[in-house]
Amino acid sequence: MPESRHRRRRGRQVRREQRSAAAAAIARPRRGKWTARRIMYVTASAVIAILVIAGFAAADFVNTGRPAAAGGLGDSHEYVAGVGEQQPIMATLNHVPFGQSVAYNSTPPTSGDHWDRWANCGFYEDGLPDERIVHNLEHGNIVVSYNLPPEGVSQLKAFMDDFDMAPAWAVTRFYDQIPENTVALSAWGVLDTMQGVDENRIETFFRNYAGTMGPEFPNGAPCTAPGVTTGSR
Repeated sequence: MPESRHRRRRGRQVRREQRSAAAAAIARPRRGKWTARRIMYVTASAVIAILVIAGFAAADFVNTGRPAAAGGLGDSHEYVAGVGEQQPIMATLNHVPFGQSVAYNSTPPTSGDHWDRWANCGFYEDGLPDERIVHNLEHGNIVVSYNLPPEGVSQLKAFMDDFDMAPAWAVTRFYDQIPENTVALSAWGVLDTMQGVDENRIETFFRNYAGTMGPEFPNGAPCTAPGVTTGSR
């Protein structure tokens, strides 16, 4: 018997519905795969961002000898009110021939021209020339100049031997250009002088200025490396 027109239309409708259902079944897994891909992409991006941030923090620690963002101490690169006295920065910071004298605007100096040879960290009971230690200041080191009686020298040396920042940042020297029983702390552009050995004051000066004030290296250049005696400036 010939198929009625109604049944033919019904058959075509069923086939269309079957094709639509099949297409939907195929499309659904694709959406699932795209979601998984997006999750993998976001996760990988987050891991890369964490590694980059950690790398910068590690580099800062290596360069400064301090953890990054160390509680606001030693991070400002600026004079801190009440910690020493700010000094005028001299007009030039050039190398001059080894042995040439330089006239400085403070005693001990806190900036200016200097020799191309700096001092390694340490305790120098025989002293060091101004023209040499100014190069250390340019690197962000702290120079402790003293003119003390024997018992004061012993106290200062014992403190510096135990002070955690001294091995990387301190150059301590005898200096007869300051009054007797005096200790002078120098950073680039900052000077603090005291009578006798004030250990808390010395530590405060270091924690604010070590590695931050020198103009040559943004994060300072520790004076720890043995045998390093010349540099680019």
